[in-house]
Formats: sequence, structure tokens, C-alpha cells
Amino acid sequence: MNTLREHLRVLRETLQRLLLTPGASLLSILVTGIALSLPVGGYILLQSMQTLDARLGTKPQISLYLAGGMSAAEIGKLGDRLRRHEAIEAVEFIARDAALKQLRQSTGLADVIDGLTQNPLPDAYVVHPKSRDPATLEALRNEIQAITGVAHAQLDSDWLRKLEAILNFGQLAVALLAALLSFALVAITFNTIRLQILTRRQEIEVVKLIGATDAFIRRPFLYFGMLQGLLGGIAAWLLASGMLYAMNAALGELTRLYASSFNLPSLSPADSLSLLAFSAYLGWLGAWFSVSQHLWQIEPR
Repeated sequence: MNTLREHLRVLRETLQRLLLTPGASLLSILVTGIALSLPVGGYILLQSMQTLDARLGTKPQISLYLAGGMSAAEIGKLGDRLRRHEAIEAVEFIARDAALKQLRQSTGLADVIDGLTQNPLPDAYVVHPKSRDPATLEALRNEIQAITGVAHAQLDSDWLRKLEAILNFGQLAVALLAALLSFALVAITFNTIRLQILTRRQEIEVVKLIGATDAFIRRPFLYFGMLQGLLGGIAAWLLASGMLYAMNAALGELTRLYASSFNLPSLSPADSLSLLAFSAYLGWLGAWFSVSQHLWQIEPR
């Protein structure tokens, strides 16, 4: 109970210390918020791309063109085998006559098609895999290609590879940006705490003379760094939310012109808590490094 009371006392004094210099404190919090809002914005954009891809329903497909001369029973057995495959979600059969009819209706080549003496199109199956991983899809295509009765298996995965490459590049860019800005925020907190230690040097010497431990002296500085980081995280959340509101308003006008609707997703409660915890940790880490480096240099004379 005494320990909790002591921590609450230190936290209250830390808040008072922040309020004693409102201008400098507000500037540090805004710098932290702006820096953190950049990777947060990148993270939201990546989530938006993934959400848009899911809404468009652009799922990969494998088209199987069957060999000629197969009986209906053989075609049916092949379809049953495909449906039992654990990596396949659904199978759709397209008869050659139906494919020719669809081709006739969807193109302007009706006269040419009517002049054909026989149907040149094969029977086909359209396979809908469960996975979206390009390597897994390639392996499934090669496996199906080897099945007796399959003349050719075609997988159009170029768009999927491009999308995966874009998302991977975006994730790497956001991670690098977050790492660099995190290092900068730790450095800012490090310098802020260093200046506080130098300002309170005589006070630290006095409390050391009366027997205060390093942990007791270190505690208010750690609280200061953690609290400043937490407030910076709140500022980042507010900035990101404000930018999302403005962008969604403009995006709504754009999507309505195309008779559609799409909004950039906001941060989930879990993501918001992660942001606040991470920003508080960065402030605590910068304070810990600063105190560890400078506190031992101060000894009572």
C-alpha cells in the first residue's frame, strides 16, 4: 500500500512538473504526436488496401482445360476428385457448348462462330483455391496439371504477385519509418531528461546525501518520460483520427461519382491501445537511457 501511495505521489508531482512548463511540454508532445502519426497513417493505408482487395473479391482462380474425347463419367470423376482436394474451396464446371454460347454473346464474332463446322473449345473446370499465397497456388497448379485428363492448367497470378509485392513494400516502408522515428523520439526524450538532470543536479546531490537510493531518484524521471510519451501517443491518435475524418469526407465525394462507397478504416481499440502503450514505452526507454548514463556521474561532494 505504501509503495502504491509512493508511485501515485511521484505521478502527481510529474504532472505538476509538466504543467510548470506548458509551452515546452506542449511542443514536445506535438513533436511526438506528429512523428508517430506518420507510421500510423501508413498502417491505416495498408489496411485500406487489404480491405479494398477483399471487397473487390479478386480471388485467384485456376482454369483447367480438359483433354478431348473424355466421357461424361470421366469428367464427373475428375470434378469429384478436385472437390475432395483439401486446398480447393470450390469447383465450377463449364461445358464446351456453354462456353461457345457465352463467347458468341460477349463478342462481335457471331457470324464467324456460326460459320464454324465444330466447337473448338474444350470442356473446362474453374478451380477456386483456399489459399492466396502465390507459391502455394503455383504448387497446386502444377499438381493439378499432372492429373490425367487435364490438358492445360492456367493460373493468372500476376496481379496477385504485384499486390503482394506492393503490400510487402508498404509494410517494410512503414516498419522502417516507425523504427527511425522511434529512435528519434527516444533521442528527444533522452535529451529532455538529460537537461532535467543537469537542472536538478544540486537537488539530486542533497537527496543522495540523506541516503536516497538510485531507484528513488530515477523514478520521477522515468515517470516523466513515460507520461510525455503517453501524451504524445494520444496526440498521434487525435491527429490520425482528424486526418481520417478529412480524407474520408473527400473520399466519399469521389466514390459517389462512381456509384460506390469506400471509407478508410479507423484504428481499432486494440490498435489504439498498442499505439498508446508503444509511445509510453518509447518515452520510458529514452528516460531510462538518459538516467542510466547521467545519474551515476552525480555524486555528493
